[in-house]
Amino acid sequence: MENKTRPHIGLLGIMQELYDDMIPGITQHQEAYARKIVAKLSGKMDVDFPRAARNRQDVEEIMDGFNAGNLDGVIFINLVYGPALNLVNALKRNHLPILVVNTQPVRTVTADWNMNDLTYNQGIHGVQDTVNAIIRTVGDHFEVITEDWNTDVFVEKVSQWARVARAVSMLGKMKIAWFGKMNGMHDTIVDYAAIMRVLGPEVREEHMGDLYREMEALTQDEVQAQLEEDRKNFKIDKNMPPESHEYAVKLMLGFEKILVKGGYAGYTANFDLFRQDGRFRQIGLLAASNLMAKGYGYAAEGDVNAAIAVATGHLIGRDAHFTEMYAMDFERDSMLMSHMGEGNWKVARKDRPVRLAYRELGIGGLENPPTTVFMAEPGEATIVSLAPMKGDHFRLIAMKGTVLDTGEYPTIEMPYFHFRPDSGVRDANTGWLKAGGTHHQAMLLGDHRKSWKMLSNMLGLEYMEV
Repeated sequence: MENKTRPHIGLLGIMQELYDDMIPGITQHQEAYARKIVAKLSGKMDVDFPRAARNRQDVEEIMDGFNAGNLDGVIFINLVYGPALNLVNALKRNHLPILVVNTQPVRTVTADWNMNDLTYNQGIHGVQDTVNAIIRTVGDHFEVITEDWNTDVFVEKVSQWARVARAVSMLGKMKIAWFGKMNGMHDTIVDYAAIMRVLGPEVREEHMGDLYREMEALTQDEVQAQLEEDRKNFKIDKNMPPESHEYAVKLMLGFEKILVKGGYAGYTANFDLFRQDGRFRQIGLLAASNLMAKGYGYAAEGDVNAAIAVATGHLIGRDAHFTEMYAMDFERDSMLMSHMGEGNWKVARKDRPVRLAYRELGIGGLENPPTTVFMAEPGEATIVSLAPMKGDHFRLIAMKGTVLDTGEYPTIEMPYFHFRPDSGVRDANTGWLKAGGTHHQAMLLGDHRKSWKMLSNMLGLEYMEV
């Protein structure tokens, strides 16, 4: 399920016809500059640049083409100054995320510049007119980058925006499978129509009977192949009954069949349903861990908000992990992060094997479920909550911190780690609570606050850091 699709971006190169009379050939000259930018970005994304937009008709034809072409976003570059009133109608019809790039052909001003050189490199005041038009027409849900185009820093900045724009595009097509909800859990309650209106994903109910039928239809070859994959990825407890591991694999493959057939980007399953249904021997902890490692979103207990956050984390970064704040440690200035047993083992620390434990679990009332046990890789990390507020209001709350290098806890047989917020355990948790942060979160290794903030801006979400 790993998302390997490159972002597909349009480039609107803004000019005006006035300069063709003043400097014959300037359009071709600046189009060649734009194509150099396209080539510079080509290692990270596909960029369409049809031609320079020299008047309102050009702008509207090019922008309408980008919107009709199922692109992920559009970059505005002023190749020279262009009157921004030409953009207004195209902006009103546009639904793509916008990045305004403030750059110029030549890095530095030199003493031998003539009037032509000044004209080729005077896009900066055109950008100011362009941005003013965007804000006054559709608001400020766009991004701006000022950078020398012929640098790796420029490529990385644009690539980061393009990944987020791609995530927004994918959210509009995303589907999340919902297998029941834990009663009484308030911060997971949400209007599914509001999710679709504001965020994009469609939430669809799936049924345990279908899961059971998919498990029954599996071939032994399919099961054996996944068992072999687990043996490569995990250090399996010696007391693990083979039939227990095999059953956990069948649960995983059954969920995966439903996700593939339904075109789902993720799912959430309430553990109570496994017992209540009466046909299942285990709850699907290994299923959740392996499917997150394959790039699917996941959350426990029917929490579609967290499942969407994890699925989105896979898109803007990689290897998103589902977790929650289990306990505070005032001595370490950290929180112990864990959950019932689900976790993306691709975030595990590299110097220790991931254990597949045959662990006792009273929750769920079924057989002992095989469970991945690991600690996350020490270093920077970002935790986010997609918190539903009133009506169509969603808040994305981000917390940057460090996964600590701590000793192991032999009795904790599930994924766990200490996370120290940059703002400290006291201020971070107080801020999280005041913001309405939910008790399920998505985590990405590394500092991804800028990407989450861009995503919030593109979608019109309130963004908060604590």
